[in-house]
Amino acid sequence: MAGGGAIHRSLLLYSLLQLVFILLSSLPTALADGVSSVEAKHLRDEVREMFYHAFDGYMNNAFPLDELRPLSCQGEDTLGGYALTLIDSLDTLALLGDRERFTSSVEWIGKNLQFDINKTVSVFETSIRVLGGLLSAHLIASDYATGMRIPSYDNQLLNLAEDLARRMLPAFDTPTGIPFGSVNLLYGVDEHESKITSTAGGGTLTLEFGVLSRLTNDPIFEQVTKNAVRGLWARRSRLNLVGAHINVFTGEWTQKDAGIGTSIDSFYEYLLKAYLLFGDEEYLFIFQEAYAAAMQYLYNDPCLQAFWPGLQVLAGDIDPAVRTHAAFFSVWKRYGFTPEGFNLATLNVQSGQKSYPLRPELIESTYWLFKATRDPRYLDVGRDMIASLQYGARCPCGYCHITDVESHQIEDHMESFFLAETVKYLWLLFDLASGPDNLVENGPYKYIFSTEGHLLPATPQISLAREHCSYFGAYCKKSSDTKQESCSKSEASMNFQEAANASSTSSYGSWVHRGYSSSDSSFLESINPSGLIKGVCPGLSHGQRYGISYVASTETIHTQSSSPSPEDKRENNAAENPPLVLVSDIRAINAMTFGGNDHHDQKSSREELE
Repeated sequence: MAGGGAIHRSLLLYSLLQLVFILLSSLPTALADGVSSVEAKHLRDEVREMFYHAFDGYMNNAFPLDELRPLSCQGEDTLGGYALTLIDSLDTLALLGDRERFTSSVEWIGKNLQFDINKTVSVFETSIRVLGGLLSAHLIASDYATGMRIPSYDNQLLNLAEDLARRMLPAFDTPTGIPFGSVNLLYGVDEHESKITSTAGGGTLTLEFGVLSRLTNDPIFEQVTKNAVRGLWARRSRLNLVGAHINVFTGEWTQKDAGIGTSIDSFYEYLLKAYLLFGDEEYLFIFQEAYAAAMQYLYNDPCLQAFWPGLQVLAGDIDPAVRTHAAFFSVWKRYGFTPEGFNLATLNVQSGQKSYPLRPELIESTYWLFKATRDPRYLDVGRDMIASLQYGARCPCGYCHITDVESHQIEDHMESFFLAETVKYLWLLFDLASGPDNLVENGPYKYIFSTEGHLLPATPQISLAREHCSYFGAYCKKSSDTKQESCSKSEASMNFQEAANASSTSSYGSWVHRGYSSSDSSFLESINPSGLIKGVCPGLSHGQRYGISYVASTETIHTQSSSPSPEDKRENNAAENPPLVLVSDIRAINAMTFGGNDHHDQKSSREELE
């Protein structure tokens, strides 16, 4: 390792190169340095070939097992033994316009898949991969407006999704409403099942379960997942930060370090996306408070996550997204991939975290930043990522995990999310640059991407289902039948007043867990539809507005009174699980990537909830 002078010279050189890069990328003769409009189309086609290399490898060598072993060209069951990679790939097939493969895959799943099996599965992984994959494909296959409707399709995937979700409902039968981490699809929760779950595991279910409720007109699925979010948020610290792991029976944090990395990351993501998809302002209020706290107390923290820039783009916070993304890409450029952990204090890969399992988060953030800014530098980023995957990870039947980003040693495994997310975001990036021709950019709906990259459209049935009689002239469903009728002015006024009263008198602590049935309609009373709360007490905090306050606890919540030394921070913040990048000083990132000053003057704090 070179001395401090060499590091300083490297940082200065990097800043100069960044300046040159920006100047060159502004030339009108190309979309980016070396990426012409013609090449953008070639890169899009190359990504399409990458998808089919891996997808055909799976179908020819692993199907109907869950996932592909791309080096030995074999298959393995990793989640539940129900053709996981095929389900995860369905909406990518539709996005690519492959009607034949999409149709045959949907038909096979509708005829052959079943969930009445004695398998204990992860609630989180099953929800985002399987439930999300089924729902996304159903919404595409059943709608003429998508251009991919299957004439013979008769809601088979929706029926499977509902069956699967009902088999996961026993996991939510806890005193806090926060679900167990695992459930047996045939017998429910085992009596010896761990009572510890992650914040992400309990708080990243709202999109899939919420969409299912709106498609089936059964509120139970949305009810249990929103109560899980409320259960987690009610146990936040007084700095509006949450821990990483929690006991679902006692509500006590068992891993008390706050952060935005592993075990917490997608909790933030789904707060914002649930608001964007469903229009439920309670999610927005929670997100605003959680995001503000994260930016104040955690943005300078050593633990950052590659998904964060993409989330910041969705939140409209572009400038910090650009800086954070640039820091991550500088690591990618150095190794060809991003390791699971990297320490910018030492400029070395974090010990024990040298792998890159084909994760999509940095590619996803690249797509969102290009979509938001149209800055051509992100096409260069995407081109480099394609080159890395093609030359470092391509295997005979697919793409292999990188077990060591320094030596580029490979492992015989390919996660299903490579086809659901990684190549999807790469293809979308270059299709957007080439003149988009896909469902997302040219389709009839706005789409929200789930944390697994599944397409969830903001259709009226999904996004307006909870409006009820929130304003004069709105259309609402009667409780007794499925016909719609126009709301009268008196109904709108009455419901608005009821919502206002509920906002001022409701209490999270008064909610009583009662078990669940498909006929339970208390959800309609326990959750305020978005349209009913507009204009009510806009200056109140989320807790004041919704009556969700801190749960009484014997625990004392505090933060460190002084910042730890760099050595202590590196030791205490070493990640237990991937993926994350360790950053010692955000000002160092800014210096590395832009040579500018850090205008964020937040204090660096890592909170413990104990």
